[in-house]
Amino acid sequence: MRLAVVLTEEVVDKRRGWERRGGGQRAGGNVNDRWPDPVSYKHLVKGLGFKVSDSPLAWSSSSRNVSDQLKVPNLSSDGRSLSVTVCRAKNDLRQVEDGEENGALISSAQFACWAITAIYVVWLFILPYAPGDPAWAISPATIQMLIDLSLNFFFVLPFTAYFAELAGIHGLAPVLHPMDEGLFNFVIGWSLLFAPLLFTDRKRDRFGGSLEGLWVIQMFLTNTVLAPYMAIRLNREKANRKKNSWENSLSGALTRGAKYLGLVGAAVGAISVLWALFGRPDGGFGGIEERWVYLLEYINRERLAYAFIWDIVLYTLFQPWLIGENLGNVREENRELVGVLRFVPYVGLVVYVLGLREEVKKV
Repeated sequence: MRLAVVLTEEVVDKRRGWERRGGGQRAGGNVNDRWPDPVSYKHLVKGLGFKVSDSPLAWSSSSRNVSDQLKVPNLSSDGRSLSVTVCRAKNDLRQVEDGEENGALISSAQFACWAITAIYVVWLFILPYAPGDPAWAISPATIQMLIDLSLNFFFVLPFTAYFAELAGIHGLAPVLHPMDEGLFNFVIGWSLLFAPLLFTDRKRDRFGGSLEGLWVIQMFLTNTVLAPYMAIRLNREKANRKKNSWENSLSGALTRGAKYLGLVGAAVGAISVLWALFGRPDGGFGGIEERWVYLLEYINRERLAYAFIWDIVLYTLFQPWLIGENLGNVREENRELVGVLRFVPYVGLVVYVLGLREEVKKV
């Protein structure tokens, strides 16, 4: 309980006459009581004869009788009064304020996020040492693969082509290795689920840029932008920026429809895994063992696949961090479950999105 004691100027006279009138005798205390030199609010209140509860619970404003918590003695012996104001702070889900956080830990976390960003950009985009071609020397084959994977976005064309072939229509969707398609759509589905988490992040106001634009880049271009956001959101100052109409429309739609987005994300994740292991059974791609061998070879020869593995690792790190700081956004009956499952890659984000409170969705 936070307690503020406001003393009027008469306190000076009362202190001077405290011992002359018999110390705490008239205040219901012992004759040997002395008015202490206050070094904290607790010393001051106890010196006045108050009995203070040591309960750690916060109090909300209420008109109920709190005499069981504070016993205030009668101190107006000469017509002068002692004014006491008790202020109670309501307990809130956001118990950890920025000023109470460990500054050194925040600085270390920010440094780590910026370091990850630098390594990601330099190692994956610029240097030629990672598997595959760097961005400045990308091959036509890689570009064609990107186009084909984009056409098979969320398996819409492959499933459409399957039913079209039953009707005698062929060639609607590019035929790729199921592992390529499964890995691509798994990462894209995970990126989709990050939208409600970012738009309901309690520290999103530290980011001065367009959070909606950042998510669009994360979703459709590169996941490089998430690590800088994780660093910027640790700033203490809030950024003053007004959203554009399209930003409000996008974030509002994705948060209000979080339940449906969570179901879509869950379906895409499950289908991606199943498709990678069992998709295109008549295509000559082999069984699970052959597909696993292909995946390892694919990661070690193609920069795109290698970058997807980096994205999965970073998402696995950032997901429990972000969800853990925003558990208050989840319905109370689901909060414990989300707190446990947030450490499970992909799954934790699905249950967070599905468990969002309705009032939180009104961003």
